[in-house]
Amino acid sequence: MIVHLRPLIPIAAVLLAGCAIQPGPKGQGVGDCSQLAGCPVCPVCPAPPTTAQRVNPLEAVDFSALTGWKDGEQAAAWPALLASCQALRWRDAWRSVCARAMELRSPSDEDARRFLQEQFVPWRLANPDGALDGLVTGYYEPVLRGSRTRLAPFVFPLYGPPDDLLIIDLSATNPELRGTRLRGRLEGKRVVPYYTRAEIARGAAPVTGKEILWVDDPIEAFFLQVQGSGRVQLANGETLRVGYADQNGHPFQSIGRFLVERGELKLGEASMQSIKSWAAANPQRVQELLDQNPSFVFFRELPLADPNSGPIGAFGVPLVAGRSIAVDPRYVPLGAPVFLATTFPASTNPLTRLVLAQDSGGAIRNPVRADFFWGSGAEAGAQAGRMRQQGRMWVLLPRGVKPAVGAGGTP
Repeated sequence: MIVHLRPLIPIAAVLLAGCAIQPGPKGQGVGDCSQLAGCPVCPVCPAPPTTAQRVNPLEAVDFSALTGWKDGEQAAAWPALLASCQALRWRDAWRSVCARAMELRSPSDEDARRFLQEQFVPWRLANPDGALDGLVTGYYEPVLRGSRTRLAPFVFPLYGPPDDLLIIDLSATNPELRGTRLRGRLEGKRVVPYYTRAEIARGAAPVTGKEILWVDDPIEAFFLQVQGSGRVQLANGETLRVGYADQNGHPFQSIGRFLVERGELKLGEASMQSIKSWAAANPQRVQELLDQNPSFVFFRELPLADPNSGPIGAFGVPLVAGRSIAVDPRYVPLGAPVFLATTFPASTNPLTRLVLAQDSGGAIRNPVRADFFWGSGAEAGAQAGRMRQQGRMWVLLPRGVKPAVGAGGTP
């Protein structure tokens, strides 16, 4: 969960082999679209044609339109709101409302609701096809066991960025490509794609000497790359935090889908736990599995002054378990409160609460799209791995402020 460039990939994109960022091969018998409610791309059925936008992505509504608004436990989100205000309070549109929020400090739910209703206007989010419901996935901060030196069983490295990795900012030549960056390397006078995961594993990339830590499990290291940050516990009791530093520029590919397509796992059974179980039963094939995803993440060590503090999200503040989400900042300003109405993972039990848009990620695209931060450790990972729900979202903006759709910034 590192600032701005972290390639946050929802756990569901890795685990649910039937639903990946890229469409899968057709006719491979991995199930039908009826099993994949909310799936943006089905592996067997062709994706529906893109339709013209029929509604505004944001529309001002009354608080009475927010599903479960009176049951949202808004006071529990106050620490996350105040964290956002540490950055927002310097902006004209937010200065007054943040000053008043910081005066409340520890409001009751009723006080919090009254304050929000007085100070904010809810803007209903809708997807380009007019749908008010969108996909809500989950993510978490993994905890691994590791060492600063290579010593069995800690033989799987976490690398810092290699010296030959080039980052090409296309906005320098075309302002319309703002935020678009390519990764590559020099081959003679040509810039070519950087090495894939498989090539890095075979020693093609100059990463020797770039090891920052060694861990004891290649699958855990892979899921650490998927999440973008995590903690590493050393044998002496010290806990370190590592975060995203860069990426090799290759697109993410689902290893869960790879196992399903080859009959190793059944559609609907692909989960983080089942992938780990498969790896434990097939240790000689783990590298083959990991090589199916050419994307590779490089890390850096981050300070961990407060063990109770979450990782830093794209907005630059620590994430709060159960109260921070990742959003598409083209539609939802980073730092803003969002009211989320969805359900708990693999359940129909309502999950309606005030959350803060404090993170973003490469797979989080569309107005009604959120990745829910569950916290750190195995239990948070289990919740994140099961979460693939439908939900509705309303972004709360200070009165008098209108959203700047597509601007990619906070008002």
